[in-house]
Amino acid sequence: MPIDSPLSAWQDAVANQGFVQDEAQEQAVWALQTCHDALHQGRSPITGVYLWGPVGRGKTWLMDQFYQTLRVPARRQHFHHFMAWVHQRSFQLTGIADPLKALAKELSAEVRVLCFDELFVNDIGDAIILGRLFQVMFEQGVVIVSTSNLPPEQLYADGFNRDRFIPAITAIQKHMQVIAVQGAEDHRLHPGTLQQRYWVAKADQSSALASVFDTLTEGQPTVSGSVPIGYRSINVQQASENVLWCRYAELCEQPFSAMDFMALCDRNRAILLSEVPALSARQRPGRIARGTEDAAAQVVAGDRVLPQLSVHDDGVRRFIALVDECYDRKVPLYIEAQVPMDALYTEGYLEFPFRRTLSRLQEMQLQRFGGA
Repeated sequence: MPIDSPLSAWQDAVANQGFVQDEAQEQAVWALQTCHDALHQGRSPITGVYLWGPVGRGKTWLMDQFYQTLRVPARRQHFHHFMAWVHQRSFQLTGIADPLKALAKELSAEVRVLCFDELFVNDIGDAIILGRLFQVMFEQGVVIVSTSNLPPEQLYADGFNRDRFIPAITAIQKHMQVIAVQGAEDHRLHPGTLQQRYWVAKADQSSALASVFDTLTEGQPTVSGSVPIGYRSINVQQASENVLWCRYAELCEQPFSAMDFMALCDRNRAILLSEVPALSARQRPGRIARGTEDAAAQVVAGDRVLPQLSVHDDGVRRFIALVDECYDRKVPLYIEAQVPMDALYTEGYLEFPFRRTLSRLQEMQLQRFGGA
């Protein structure tokens, strides 16, 4: 059977690749197939698809089959990559009367379909932009297919100035078919061949990552000290031309951004991270003073309570971004931590997004993940 549509790809996976028949996935497949057919039959307007549900239910795999079988111009990106591009392009278009509309016109001239993996909003600047951007992209005829862990109405649920984001939710619900992919099984827990990429450190032994680094860099020159990441630098335990080993504190407790992690994965075919601590800690209340700036939007009035973050949570956010980038780019991440994987982050403000991180770390323990 030729693999020329999301439906035929899913049917082949069930028949020949050991995929478990999953009613929730089947509903998603038919929604994607309907969109796929409409695109190739030249219909207009076309309803996109929004797949949401817990981690490991096959949402990204399903979207990728849709994308890979398209015969119309399309772009597939992790959502934070797309937003990084939007911020950069919006800055370049400063001075134009409606830069977001101009950006949407550019997109519509280049692609018919945008596929977003992991649509998640936790930044006020992103929320304000998306409140307008989703509307103008749909107006320009761009079809969007996306995955998310949350239904549209729960996106940016506790965010400041959330009313600025509501138009984006309304546009998603109007122009995309929302499908819950909530099967009972986490399909990532059907592992296949395992390869250890996570160790718990032992006090009386040297780091397990030393031998991993030696194996990955055999025959290559190596350095220690400071190495560049994009326009910045990082202190490393050791590094070769395409393998990097550093401590958690050097990578996740320094002011690196998602753009820096993109540059890291551009350069390296494997990343080793040691001395990862237990990341849970007591939460602390936070406040923002009246009249101060909150990212891109002025606080209108009143003192407001910030999320109760722990002393570790800034680093945890970066750790989540690092795992997402490595996962999306298929760059193996080797970790040595003070606690077992399921004890890394057991409570706190970031507990929900960390569930996806934990599931992705589990999937990274597979031989098929990455090439290193």
